[in-house]
Amino acid sequence: MTRPKLVIGANGFLGSHVTRQLVAAGHDVRVMVRDGANTIGIDDLTAERFIGDIWDNDTLRAAMTECDDVYYCVVDTRGYLIDPAPLYRTNVDGTRNVLDVAQAVHSQKPLRRFIFTSTYATADRRHGRVASEADVITDEAKLTHYVRTRVQAERMVLQTARDGVLPAVAMCVSTTYGPGDWGRTPHGAIIAGAAFGKLPFVLGGIELEAVGVDDAATAMILAAERGRVGERYLISEKMISNAEVVRIAAQAAGVPAPTRKIPWPMTYVMGALGSAKARLRGKDERLTLNAVRLMRAEAPVDHRKAVRELGWQPKPVEDSIAEAARFWVGLRKAKRSVSPQQD
Repeated sequence: MTRPKLVIGANGFLGSHVTRQLVAAGHDVRVMVRDGANTIGIDDLTAERFIGDIWDNDTLRAAMTECDDVYYCVVDTRGYLIDPAPLYRTNVDGTRNVLDVAQAVHSQKPLRRFIFTSTYATADRRHGRVASEADVITDEAKLTHYVRTRVQAERMVLQTARDGVLPAVAMCVSTTYGPGDWGRTPHGAIIAGAAFGKLPFVLGGIELEAVGVDDAATAMILAAERGRVGERYLISEKMISNAEVVRIAAQAAGVPAPTRKIPWPMTYVMGALGSAKARLRGKDERLTLNAVRLMRAEAPVDHRKAVRELGWQPKPVEDSIAEAARFWVGLRKAKRSVSPQQD
């Protein structure tokens, strides 16, 4: 008799795609989502729901009990926050709490794998070379608070594996693109803007490691089947510029791409102004120095370990970017067919 799979944070962009693939493969799937969360990405799926957040130990315990694989897809990505306390509470303290519950459940009836969603930003990327899983960040002093919380969380997860108390694997996922971005992630918003012809300009000098969200979800599932306990895997297809992402999205939507490009030094100035404005007003701004730093990758990463050990074969991320653009165009058409007055 097969045991259930649990996806914690199943309503999120990556979590919903992991859930969809597990259900499509015929697995018995459980999902855990917060009360009131937008679950449109999984509402059409047959899955047992557990309602609660990562501090609800009773719900966490009930959801994990009898499972073989647990996919942890919860993260606060708001790197622009003036007060970073929420980042530490969710990404560090929240992860620690979930790990504690998972260890208790595992001690009673062993889990096969605990698959943790980390980020490629935890790799020590430096100019002039390609980073691999062996490149570990040891100096946190110059990290943004967001990256620092992800490094600390990943370290905790892998320590449980080294201590032999949880069969954990860390998946260092890059920027994800694709359809079904119902929550409109920041990178998804750029594609939507390009697809609707509403981007007045492109921010120059920005390059990000990127991967199709379906390919990232496949990697997570492969890790549960083949991943080595205590290992981290870089999940990224390639590095791609923001300008190229916008061009592909506009082309897929059949609209002109913006021709104005803001040079990198000006992007940096805009981030500095955003940071100053946030401090003066006491309100969060999306475009800050920390946000700009996150948008500029220091170096490319090598995903060959995932290919070699997991059998992962990602498709070109350009295909996923085009699919995302067509998703937004289709969604707008559907809304207009229901309500012609709605933009």
